Amino acid sequence: MHANSRTGLILGIESSCDETAAAVVRAGSAALSNVVASQISLHANYGGVVPELASREHLRNIVPVVREAMARAGVGFDDLDAVAVTEGPGLAGALLVGITYAKALAWGIGKPLIGVNHLEGHIHAVLMEARQDLKEAMELPLLALVVSGGHTHLYLATQDRDLATQKRDLARRSDEGAWSYRNVGRTVDDAAGEAYDKVAKLLGLGYPGGPWMDALAVRGNPRAVPFHFGQIKPRVHCEGISMPNKKAPVTSGGPTFDFSFSGIKTAVLRYVETHAMRESVEARRKALAAMGGAKPGIEAVAGLCDAQTLDLIASFQYAVVGNLLRQTFAAAEAFGARGVVVSGGVAANSELRRRFQAEADRRGLPVAFPSLALSTDNAAMIAAAAWPKFVAGDFASEELAATPQLRLGQA
Repeated sequence: MHANSRTGLILGIESSCDETAAAVVRAGSAALSNVVASQISLHANYGGVVPELASREHLRNIVPVVREAMARAGVGFDDLDAVAVTEGPGLAGALLVGITYAKALAWGIGKPLIGVNHLEGHIHAVLMEARQDLKEAMELPLLALVVSGGHTHLYLATQDRDLATQKRDLARRSDEGAWSYRNVGRTVDDAAGEAYDKVAKLLGLGYPGGPWMDALAVRGNPRAVPFHFGQIKPRVHCEGISMPNKKAPVTSGGPTFDFSFSGIKTAVLRYVETHAMRESVEARRKALAAMGGAKPGIEAVAGLCDAQTLDLIASFQYAVVGNLLRQTFAAAEAFGARGVVVSGGVAANSELRRRFQAEADRRGLPVAFPSLALSTDNAAMIAAAAWPKFVAGDFASEELAATPQLRLGQA
């Protein structure tokens, strides 16, 4: 516990996309509660998140979700040291619901308010659980891959501490120094999770597509369809003229390890068209729609997929995971990272976990993943990321606002 803390308790609030979440976490390490109200069933009807509907559902859920989180933690508002909330990135209307509520609550109970970057939260979801397991001793700097439906980023993460302290176990030094991040890679178009969802939709599967693709991939041949990723040219400045790639950040020096997933999405589309798979896709789509609101089991969905479809799914996943793996470990080697952290919704993918663990073992690097419950959006990660900010006295002003395109760290 830090000297400035009474209880170490922070209430975290997350509403950046389609999950309304609240959690109470002690000292960035122990989650006393973590409540999530999901909107997946609502947005599944539209094949993706509808921003206006997401904001409406956040308005309905925010109060009961916070009440439930406080009740499960067995604490009152007076017991809190601070209130933390996601300020971005995310959907503007969705973020605004959480921020407005958090600001009003913090003012009403006389506690400081802390704004947290959603991407930093994903990283701290892993660090929080690592601190609970003393076997997960990870030295700094860390190379963090945040991979989800909206983001695919690589960050070199460290803390503002002296070198001797950096070499100690994070479990024992979680409150020392603010975290800093350098963005060393990002997607220049689609995020990996977005590519999963779009390909799943293209193949007539349900939303979100990632879990379906992962479950079906083990039934196909991952080398049946050869997919390839081309090299991405880094963005540079030449006499004041910005050159491609236009969406990637300008780096302050050193290599970049960017991603691109629009090409493989287009390759899948062309494969479907050139191999006359449209009819089977439509038949599968209609069969799943006929099931109504009932969520089919994996055996039922697999029964609607022929061998060619299963091979295509397996090959897609093999290629995407392989690209994520190559870029991540190349960046870890280039920047001398002492460990790898993988977080975000796609971190729940079983093949990704297996192959990343095998590569990390081969290289002698520790690698850490979040539990499945903390892979997707949640508020425990927001409260955990807020703890170092609380220790540093880094509180939000009354002008805290939703920042949909908020970036993390320096490029």
